[in-house]
Amino acid sequence: MKQCVQDLLRRLELSPLGEDLFEGEEEPNSWGRLFGGMVAAQSLSAATRTVPDDRLVHSLHAYFLRPGNPDQRVHYTVDRIRDGQSFTTRRVVASQEGKAIFNMSASFHVQESGYEHQIPMPEAPGPAGLKSWLDYARPVAQNIPDEVQRSRFLQERPVEMRYMRQPTYLGGEPSEGSNAVWFRAASPLPNDPALHRCVLTYASDMSLLDNVVRPHGRSGPLGAVQMASLDHAMWFHVPDIDLNDWHLYAQESPAAHGARGFARGDVFTRNGRLVASVAQEGLIRPMRS
Repeated sequence: MKQCVQDLLRRLELSPLGEDLFEGEEEPNSWGRLFGGMVAAQSLSAATRTVPDDRLVHSLHAYFLRPGNPDQRVHYTVDRIRDGQSFTTRRVVASQEGKAIFNMSASFHVQESGYEHQIPMPEAPGPAGLKSWLDYARPVAQNIPDEVQRSRFLQERPVEMRYMRQPTYLGGEPSEGSNAVWFRAASPLPNDPALHRCVLTYASDMSLLDNVVRPHGRSGPLGAVQMASLDHAMWFHVPDIDLNDWHLYAQESPAAHGARGFARGDVFTRNGRLVASVAQEGLIRPMRS
């Protein structure tokens, strides 16, 4: 198992500090703030640890409240809202230095049978031959003067990604229309359905918000932009999610207005099964002089 995947699994394990209180190890990065996918995944991991094993998360709804410090540990407080016959509800507040930086509501459901249908997977080129994160990151890393930050920027990621379009934050030009990204765990994960859901939550925050700025570019008519996630929602449609194989993350941004932009995505297996859906709103504000 690659070291970056081992690090991710260790961070998702969490350390218990008391009843329904957990501590998550920080994930240093080059952006200067805690990666939203990590705090979301750790929050889901904390909630999962208070729920019976026969119930898997089927939806989560979260808000990013303050920028997190990527060099400090995070405390997760779980509130056991309800334990019903079929559904279990949890609320999680993530905090640093006594201040809330993130809160999440998550609902867990026992497996039941029922009607089934789904939308078809959109056509997209396969992952073979598409460029990876490092393929796009290496040419622009020379623009980062600080050696430590540059090293963090180029470090191997626990989620392997292949891009249909070059991300704007890695030099991509403005473009219209839908987008797609292939992703999978960078090395095999244990056979744990709850863990795969946490890793999917981590990966879901990668690349989605770029679709909001993509029609305009990073330096569009209004100049450079300030970007930050405001909220994040996910729905898990099937119990058997396996991130050891490639998944297609089909994405689009239906609208942006008033310094806020909305993006959504659907996650499909390689053979076209829809396993999850994601929605996110972000701050897309022209930089103030």
